[in-house]
Amino acid sequence: MSFTIQNVLIPVDQAYETVDVQINAGQIAAVGSQLEVVGTAVDGQNKLLLPGFFNAHTHSSEMWQRGIIPPVPLELWIAELYEFSPLNPEQIYLSALGTAVETLLSGGTSVVDHLVLIPGQELETVAAAVRAYQEIGIRAFVAPLIQDEALSAGVPSGGAAIDHDPYLRSTTATLNLVEEMVQQFHRPAEGINILVAPTGIQLCSDALFKGCIDLSDRYNLCRHAHLLETKAQKLLAQEKYGCSAVEHLQQIGYLSDRTSLAHCVWLDDADIEILAETRSTVVHNPLSNLRLGSGIAPLLKYRQAGVNVTFGCDGAASNDSQDLLEAIKIGSLLHNVTDLDYQHWTTPRQAVEMASLGGAKGLNVSEELGSLTVGKQADLVMYDLTSLSLLPRTDPIGLLILGRPTNAVDSVWVRGDRIVAAGQVNTIDVNNLRQQLFQHSEWVTQRRSQELRQVEARYRSVMGLPESSSGYS
Repeated sequence: MSFTIQNVLIPVDQAYETVDVQINAGQIAAVGSQLEVVGTAVDGQNKLLLPGFFNAHTHSSEMWQRGIIPPVPLELWIAELYEFSPLNPEQIYLSALGTAVETLLSGGTSVVDHLVLIPGQELETVAAAVRAYQEIGIRAFVAPLIQDEALSAGVPSGGAAIDHDPYLRSTTATLNLVEEMVQQFHRPAEGINILVAPTGIQLCSDALFKGCIDLSDRYNLCRHAHLLETKAQKLLAQEKYGCSAVEHLQQIGYLSDRTSLAHCVWLDDADIEILAETRSTVVHNPLSNLRLGSGIAPLLKYRQAGVNVTFGCDGAASNDSQDLLEAIKIGSLLHNVTDLDYQHWTTPRQAVEMASLGGAKGLNVSEELGSLTVGKQADLVMYDLTSLSLLPRTDPIGLLILGRPTNAVDSVWVRGDRIVAAGQVNTIDVNNLRQQLFQHSEWVTQRRSQELRQVEARYRSVMGLPESSSGYS
């Protein structure tokens, strides 16, 4: 399909230009003034065109628990999440659609779904998410979340001898399962990519990481994982390896320019140097880090060290939203309090580049995506600058990133296909999706997690917190 966006505003250097943008066969063919209309003409008057952003880390199925898990740290939060998270493929499908809609309507054209798998229905889980993403048309990087150690292994022992139950699946069986997912679903040309994605050092053996490295190399796959989200994980790494988690991942070869790492809150300067040397990408998830009390990632240090950084919403039970513009705003402003030198602070234009080109670099697709460059694929978002939340007229990108844009997305194209037009998703029936999400859920105001209760006492002891007689609330 060919089309030409006419008279649209684009950023150039530290200014803006009004241009025409020609799209042909899903690629940007030309950018300039008063170009010949090729294909359909699209009115870009009073609109801003940007490359699509990456929601570079989320867990779509967590949508079913948004707003219900109490304010507790990750190690307790995840115990409750796992206890109440048995789902079915239809729920996986619906929550993937919901995640995609929210991402699209907040400027995203790509999503990295660190997908929680239904035990015994792992292939069906991936198939359901892939079906949703293909139907709606968003570009998807499906990262099946795998582990080979029991949940209890994710909390430091504090020197105590603890026997952990075996995980439900062997390491070899897990790796074979991932390979089957790659063979069935990895279709980059169709906008579906499979990533190798161990959950993190807290629940994964070296054998699992090394198996993922092998799959990554054999099938040219990107790698994804959580990394040092909490202080407890930093303590756990010292217990397991006698060195930092970053050092260990470097030693076993997991870090590379195809590796993206979610959170990275508890890293020291030596760790940051390793990430820069290995050209690994940090995915900053500021809202979940605040929600779970995990800490503030040293974003400014990453950027000063030359580490590639991008943004993610994280799952909708730890955020509890998939509003990418909100994550970018908080992820930019939060760090102004960590460095008195304001010249180090993140500008709105830098935030846009991190959300677009930064995401593309982390997924090894920066030659095809991430900027308004002739020859790149047409993953584009056009914002309505007459939207009330983007008025009065000042700096369009400043309004978009520093403000609170609502109903500001006019159009979204992925691979040149127009998925959103006039602010409405046109590839699926969103009203029907709303009804399905409503009908498949129910109001819940209180629930008591037995798993969380079991983990809580050990967590408080290891973290040096006083004993609690009341437990969580």
